[in-house]
Amino acid sequence: MGVTTIQVADETFVAAAPSLAGAVVHDRARWRRWFGDLRLQVVEDRGDAGVRWQVAGPLEGTMEIWCEPVLDGFVLHYYLHAEPTRPLPGQPAAAWAAIAEANKARRVAGKEMSFEVKALLEGDREIGGPAVMAAEAVTGG
Repeated sequence: MGVTTIQVADETFVAAAPSLAGAVVHDRARWRRWFGDLRLQVVEDRGDAGVRWQVAGPLEGTMEIWCEPVLDGFVLHYYLHAEPTRPLPGQPAAAWAAIAEANKARRVAGKEMSFEVKALLEGDREIGGPAVMAAEAVTGG
């Protein structure tokens, strides 16, 4: 089995109760904003622990968000393993440049997603302060 062309793995600690992650991670409107050009089909709904997708569109493969409880929060893991569906340039240097740019774009999109989840769930939590434990703290209600 070979290595997939697009390989992204990222981790971000979120100082909020893992039980708060599901509402944000499962919001399909956010998926469109986070991964707009990809068509996502849920293959495993893990509730508050995340979601796995089959990916189609400019890439074909798998993607997941996994929220692993750690200390008083969770680590948001983001993985993407996919192949481009459009042909790569014929010249080796141009093909490598296109692959590098595609990987970078997907890493940036994943990091933007994880930072949005972090900002939404941690709210105005003071750095070094306790993790957010209730949805009311996140929504202000």
